[in-house]
Amino acid sequence: MEPLFNAFLAPLAETYFQKALIGGSIVAIVSAVVGCLVVLRRMAFLGDALSHAMIAGVAGGYLVMKMLFGYEAHAPGMLLGSLLAALITVALIGFVSKVSRVKEDTAIGIMYTGVFALGVVIVSIFRHYIHIDLMHFIMGDVLGVADTDLWISAFVAAIVLTIIILFFRHFQITTFDPVMAASIGLPVLLIDYLLTICVSLVVVSAVSMVGVILVIGLLITPAATAYLISDRLDRMMLLSAFFGFTSVVGGLYLCVWLDSAGGGAIMLFCTLQFIVVLIFAPRYGMLARWLRLRRMVPQPVIEDVLTTILRHGQAAPLTVIRKYVEHRPRLLKALGQMVNDGLLRCEGTAYALTASGEKEARQVLRAHRLWEAYLHSIGTPEKDWHSTAHQLEHMREAGTVEYLSEVLGEPEQDPHGQEIPGRTD
Repeated sequence: MEPLFNAFLAPLAETYFQKALIGGSIVAIVSAVVGCLVVLRRMAFLGDALSHAMIAGVAGGYLVMKMLFGYEAHAPGMLLGSLLAALITVALIGFVSKVSRVKEDTAIGIMYTGVFALGVVIVSIFRHYIHIDLMHFIMGDVLGVADTDLWISAFVAAIVLTIIILFFRHFQITTFDPVMAASIGLPVLLIDYLLTICVSLVVVSAVSMVGVILVIGLLITPAATAYLISDRLDRMMLLSAFFGFTSVVGGLYLCVWLDSAGGGAIMLFCTLQFIVVLIFAPRYGMLARWLRLRRMVPQPVIEDVLTTILRHGQAAPLTVIRKYVEHRPRLLKALGQMVNDGLLRCEGTAYALTASGEKEARQVLRAHRLWEAYLHSIGTPEKDWHSTAHQLEHMREAGTVEYLSEVLGEPEQDPHGQEIPGRTD
C-alpha cells in the first residue's frame, strides 16, 4: 500500500501540486466548454491566432504599467492589454478578409504572425523595461501557479461559463444554422463577437499558467474527443469538460512520475485520451467503422443478385444465384439484407423479386445494355462488351445513365437486339 500511497496520494500533499491541479482544472474545464463551439464552428486556427497575438498585448500592458504607473509585471494591466490585442487581431482579420480577395484562413495566418512579431519586437526594444520570459510565455509553468493566476482564472471562468449558460440557445442556433438565426431576428454578428471575446478571455487567462501551446490543446483536443462520442451540444460540453479535467489530473501525475514538464505531460495525456476515443468510440471510432464496413454488403453484389433473378425470369434457387454472382462469401448476408429491405421474398428455397426489387433490377439492366450500346458505338470488340458493361453498370450516380442514353439517341435495343428497359420501368 505504501508504493500506492506515494504514487497517488503523496503529490496531493504538496502545495505546488494542489495549486497546479486547481488552476489547471479551472482552465481546462472552461477551455473545453468554449472549445466545443470553436470546434463546431471550425475556428481552431482563430484560437491559435489569439494565443500568439497575445504577446503584443502582454508587452504593451507591461510597458504602460511600468512606465506610467511604476508597476512591475502588473497582472490586471497585462490581462487588459492581452484582451485588447486579441480583439484588435480579430478586427484586423475581419477587415482584411472583407476588403480583399484574401480568404479568412489566410488573413488569420497573416495577422496573427504579424501581431506576434510586433510583440517580440516590442519586448526586444524595451528589454530594459520589460522582463518577460518568452519561453515561459510559450510553454507555460503549470507547476508554478501563483495565487494571482488562480484568482484571475477563476474570475474569467465564472464570467465565460455564465455567458455560455445564459446565451446557450443563441450560440447553439448560430453555430448550426446561422441563416435561420438571422431570419428569426438573432444578432448573429454580435453573438459571433461575444464568442470571440469568450475565447479571448479564456486564452488570455490561461496562457500565464499553461502557455501558448497548451492552451490551444486544451481548447481543441477535449472538445474534439467529446465530438467523437456525442451528437448533442450540451452533452458534448459536459464530456469535453470531463476530458479536460482528466487531462490535467492524468498529466500532472505523469509529470510527477516521469519528472517531466507539466504542460507537455498534460497535453500528452490529453492527446492519448483522444487517440483512445478515436479508436474505441462506439459510433464514430475507427473500430466501429471497421466493423460496419465488415458487415456492409457491397452495392454491386446486391445489383448482381437483382439482375440475375430478373434474367432468370422466375424465382431463382440459390444454386443459380451462386453461379452468376461474385463475392460469394457475402452472398447469404446480401440475400438476407435484401429480404429485410423488401427487394426480395423467399419462396421455399428460391428467391423472387418484389415490385420494388424488379424496378431496381430493370434500372441496372437498362444501364448494362446502354453501356453495351455505347461500347459498340465506339468500336469495342464484341467479346468485351458484356464484361466491360458489367463493371460500368454500377456507375449510375448523377444522371450518368440518362446522359448516356441521350448521347446514344435514346436507343430501344442493345447491339444484341434485346430491349432496353425505359427509365420509368
